[in-house]
Amino acid sequence: MSVQQYDEIGEAFEGFKALPLVRYGEVPSFLAMVGDVRGKSVLDLASGTGFYSREFRRRGATEVLGVDISGEMVAVARHLEERDPLGVRYEVGDVAEFRPHGQRFDVAVAVQLLNYAQDVAAMERMCRNAHQSLAPGAEFFLFNQSPDYDFAGPSLAKYGFVTELTGEEAEAGPRVRTTALLDPPITIVSTLPRREVFEKCLRAAGFSEVTWVPLEVSDAGVREFGADFWVDCLANPPLEMARCRA
Repeated sequence: MSVQQYDEIGEAFEGFKALPLVRYGEVPSFLAMVGDVRGKSVLDLASGTGFYSREFRRRGATEVLGVDISGEMVAVARHLEERDPLGVRYEVGDVAEFRPHGQRFDVAVAVQLLNYAQDVAAMERMCRNAHQSLAPGAEFFLFNQSPDYDFAGPSLAKYGFVTELTGEEAEAGPRVRTTALLDPPITIVSTLPRREVFEKCLRAAGFSEVTWVPLEVSDAGVREFGADFWVDCLANPPLEMARCRA
């Protein structure tokens, strides 16, 4: 992936969490899927500025380690930790070349990680490194763009994003340009791996029980915008989650 595109974003990345689709779709859906982390150690791969790392620590995780390829993102995460100490550790690292720590974590999470693998082999290495970092039977939770998203469907602009095909094709799937409608807008280019590529890489790494979990909209999101507002998103979900077991 291009580290530069994330290094250039820095602290502005925190603004993503205020966009309707993220605030009322991604965040509550992902936290609900991961569930109770009290008393558990959590490895946050592609931790960015540490949003989920901090959230899991607040929710009772005994230890949280965030790993991200972008030095700028990790610098922001560490700054936020200094400002409001929670006891979260962060490291700069490429998950595809990650050397697993001696310890085995109880939970691993990856929000928008595998879509940045350079190719299928790198994606499989990411999965293997996640697997080797987990205790036997521990779960790995992923949040991704949906492989089945129909780019010809209604615009996502009202939800805070625009996503489009670039016309390029990578080994794992089509290349996608996603723009977060912040001020100023932030555009990120990544790959949208095919569903069978996700599953093949996870299984090759030793994961079992690969289950796809749909995105849901929180009750707060329905109260804020009304049910009709979310119809296009739920009919053609741009995001999807997955869980599997080491």
